[in-house]
Amino acid sequence: MPEIGDSNSSMFVSKLVRKTTSSLHSEVNDDLDCPVLPGLPDDIAKYCLALVPRSYFPKMGGVSRRWRSFIKSKEFIIVRKLAGLVEEWLYVLTTDAEGDGTHWEVLDCLGNKLSILPQMPGPMKAGFGVVVLNGKLIVMAGYSMSDGVGSVSSDSYQYDSCLNSWSKIANMNMPRYDFACAEVNGVVYAVGGYGVDGDSLSCAEVYNPETNTWTLIESLRRPRWGCFACGFEGKLYVMGGRSSFTIGNSRFVDVYDPEEHSWCEMKNGCVMVTAHAVVGKRLFCMEWKNQRKLAIFNPEDNSWKVVGVPVIGSSSVGFRFGIIEDKLLLFSLEQEQGGFNTLLYDPNATPGSEWQNSKIKPSGLCLCCVTIKA
Repeated sequence: MPEIGDSNSSMFVSKLVRKTTSSLHSEVNDDLDCPVLPGLPDDIAKYCLALVPRSYFPKMGGVSRRWRSFIKSKEFIIVRKLAGLVEEWLYVLTTDAEGDGTHWEVLDCLGNKLSILPQMPGPMKAGFGVVVLNGKLIVMAGYSMSDGVGSVSSDSYQYDSCLNSWSKIANMNMPRYDFACAEVNGVVYAVGGYGVDGDSLSCAEVYNPETNTWTLIESLRRPRWGCFACGFEGKLYVMGGRSSFTIGNSRFVDVYDPEEHSWCEMKNGCVMVTAHAVVGKRLFCMEWKNQRKLAIFNPEDNSWKVVGVPVIGSSSVGFRFGIIEDKLLLFSLEQEQGGFNTLLYDPNATPGSEWQNSKIKPSGLCLCCVTIKA
């Protein structure tokens, strides 16, 4: 057997999985207390499983409950990181070819289309929240229509990228849509939005994946909707959208400190944001009134700077953002014959070479894009 860390070990273990899956079904006791791989200490066995290419994970999850439990755990991702084998894949919610539905498709860092996710559970919704947590995609709440009747949901679902499967998780305390959400310190926050009767909300709650529970936390000082959230240095930042305390869109930034269990306020925010993404330790935004410039927020000194976006055939083009290898992807929202190229912005490139074209392009209009590392 190759030594752990040998360049051929990944291929070796991949073949091992293919050849022994059927026999392991019969020979390995399907019990969570059984060894990961008979004859090997569990730490070595787990390392061996972590060497397998990501595309094999769903099949590995069918071998035994022990394997499945390990593959869906945070420990599995940690071992993959220690082995230097984490792969970045883009998960893009895009329109179907006919334009009458949506689906999630998976792209690698070269733009190769790897797969299409199983259909999301529940009815089609708008105004839902999407967060990545521990290698899993969390989709929560939203607004749906059925026979002309609108409904606001508190449902939450989880897609396990390693097992290629959806599952139901705990419902939120408050049904809502057009709200802010983000992961901070291994938990998910949901803030503001609209409620069941269309009323604007100030309430906030947090999801703990270890206990599968949503817990209400201190509310905002005022209702806020159409906003977005991100995490910096262990704190939650909520900005953009509208507030009941302002005329028009709000520049106030609400900041939640999980250690103090309290909110504070900044006045240096942005308004009417159509796309946002956190790359490294910076927040990148595009505001509705200026689709040709990136607004970049530095939380260290609460400062903003503006970077022009190259014209790519139309001065009115809008974008959705994605992230790959610490670079910002800008997917065009205009579709013409031949389409527009995806733009790539590298904040760490030498001045004058930050902008490039990228071959990464979804099959339809990008509605939402997240990166999952596993």
